[in-house]
Amino acid sequence: MPNIKSAAKRARQSEARRLANRAKRSALRTAVKKVTASLAQGPDAAHAALRSAIKKLDQAAAAGLIHKNTAARKKSRLTRKLNALLAKAGTE
Repeated sequence: MPNIKSAAKRARQSEARRLANRAKRSALRTAVKKVTASLAQGPDAAHAALRSAIKKLDQAAAAGLIHKNTAARKKSRLTRKLNALLAKAGTE
């Protein structure tokens, strides 16, 4: 336990931020997984899920939850998967 009042406050703040970041990171991972899962449902569902995931990735990068290059890499990979699905659907 902290002996100093400011250290006790800092510990409370750190715990609150840790829990908030954990929830945001979990929501981000869920959004990314939803894109992958929606690829099987068709391009329309996948496109809507991708838009949501890109928004969450950008917000997480802006908040410092993940690095901006990590967000860009994930967005790029998800977009490539969707484009591959669209290309495959276009050739059939």
